[in-house]
Amino acid sequence: MLGIRDKNIWLVYLTIFLLGTAYGASLSVTPLQLAAAHFSTDQIGTLAVWFAGGIVSMSLPAGVFVRRLSAKATLVTCLAVYALAASLFPLQSSYVGAGVVRALDGAASVGVWVACETILLSRSEKSKKGLVMSLNAMAIALGYVAGSGFARLITIVAAYREVFFCASALALVAAAVVMVALDGDALGAKAKPAEHATAEPAGLAFSALAWRIKTSCLGTFSYGYFQASVVLFLPLYLVESKGIAKADTMLITAFFAAGMLIFSSVAARAGDRLGHLRVMRLLAAIGLVMTLGFAWLTSWPLMCAAIFVAGATLASISPVSLALQGHLVPPGDYSRANAVYNAWYAVGMLLGPPISSRLMTRYGGAVMLVHLAALWGGFVLFTVVFRRDEPSRAQSLVSARSTS
Repeated sequence: MLGIRDKNIWLVYLTIFLLGTAYGASLSVTPLQLAAAHFSTDQIGTLAVWFAGGIVSMSLPAGVFVRRLSAKATLVTCLAVYALAASLFPLQSSYVGAGVVRALDGAASVGVWVACETILLSRSEKSKKGLVMSLNAMAIALGYVAGSGFARLITIVAAYREVFFCASALALVAAAVVMVALDGDALGAKAKPAEHATAEPAGLAFSALAWRIKTSCLGTFSYGYFQASVVLFLPLYLVESKGIAKADTMLITAFFAAGMLIFSSVAARAGDRLGHLRVMRLLAAIGLVMTLGFAWLTSWPLMCAAIFVAGATLASISPVSLALQGHLVPPGDYSRANAVYNAWYAVGMLLGPPISSRLMTRYGGAVMLVHLAALWGGFVLFTVVFRRDEPSRAQSLVSARSTS
């Protein structure tokens, strides 16, 4: 199917789909559960910082665990820890207790991401890394959609807290699938070196590793910053400044996710054939225009179209940037590179909301959107300055054509 014959890759997709379903179910009722537990609006908002803090604290250790223990052991353990965090969350009545559980959630989540991304990059062919990573993004997005509907069904007959218990059960099912079906040598250590971008030995220093993947890191930082800001403040801006009904703003996530689901595979295939960094630059430039357009658009249908295009472009940068990363580092360093990559994503999530909140409060939503567009403009400029980070573009094109 799609030229991907390794069963381990499809098992990772199944795992990510199950986890995404758990995410979608729990996140859809998290604000409602917290409000029912008498948490204030400010407390609900700042719990996101605890989650991002958990990601930051665990990102680098996760890479070490994958390398020294195994991807399979790390994946099973982190899924089990996520299940524990999901089941404990609805039982918390204090802010600190909820924050600690959210931090545990973030730490477990990044362990899953690093392990899964490392398995996929290690087992995918050089000419199909973009495709493989885009299908991973699509799997978790489909999970989010399924989880949201799952949560609605549960709340018809049960309370909000039961949704979290069901999410915990889904994570345990995913852990069981990994434990039983995934190969013990999940990283595919016997893969031929020729399938990868480089045969140089692993063991680069973290600083050298971070510099080598700097374009991928800045891409995921920008997306984390953008995503965390837009989720919180775009609906508020549209309601207060554009006169959009609150019920209509609930469609923002759907249009954004639809764009990503439809286009991420196209973007990934283009990256595999034409150069990942070149495609990332184009995606960011188009997404920049869409973001900037919200300051002047007045038609809701046009706003929906802009949201769709923004999802198709900006959300597609993540799998393409991971594919680029797979060409920049030795296979033995994939786990640590993915750890650095996810740390930058979390830093973006930490910085985006407070800066965007201050700009929106002081200068208005239009200025907040302009600063997000400027962020992507900076990324585009960065990819131009470091355009030579694209490894062997002509050779990659020939290789992709020869294997297609």
